[in-house]
Amino acid sequence: MKVVLLAAMSVDGKIAESRDQNSTDWTSKDDVRFFVKKTKEVGTLIMGSTTYETIGRPLPGRKIFVMCFHPEKHESIEGVEFIKKGPKEMLEYLEEQGIESVVIAGGASIYRQFIEQGLVDELFLTIEPYLFGKGIPFVPEMDRVKLSFVDMEQIGDQT
Repeated sequence: MKVVLLAAMSVDGKIAESRDQNSTDWTSKDDVRFFVKKTKEVGTLIMGSTTYETIGRPLPGRKIFVMCFHPEKHESIEGVEFIKKGPKEMLEYLEEQGIESVVIAGGASIYRQFIEQGLVDELFLTIEPYLFGKGIPFVPEMDRVKLSFVDMEQIGDQT
């Protein structure tokens, strides 16, 4: 299974100023286009329940798996499945369904869990020209992880 992590962040490493903030409130149209293109290319997303709540709906052309503690509390929605599984179990579950690649789409806790367990193959970070100061860090309270830089691309005038 190929695991691709997508995140947009401020220059100071925050993925949001508050828990209920939708990333489209501050990210560029260029990042939104990149997110749509990449997620449609892969077709399957994993995210946490808070991230799903900020989106609030299924995404056309993509299947969303929401990691949560109480899947029974969520209404069944076409294109969205609420599941109580850890990262490794989630990937095994998706592989059993014939899914070969997935995008990890947030939030911070989900990012941290997949990175800490060494499950991420590719990491795409969009850096937006903001300094939030306070907010939600990309990966909170995590030990050091060594990465390999592969490439950088400017996707817009400021992004």
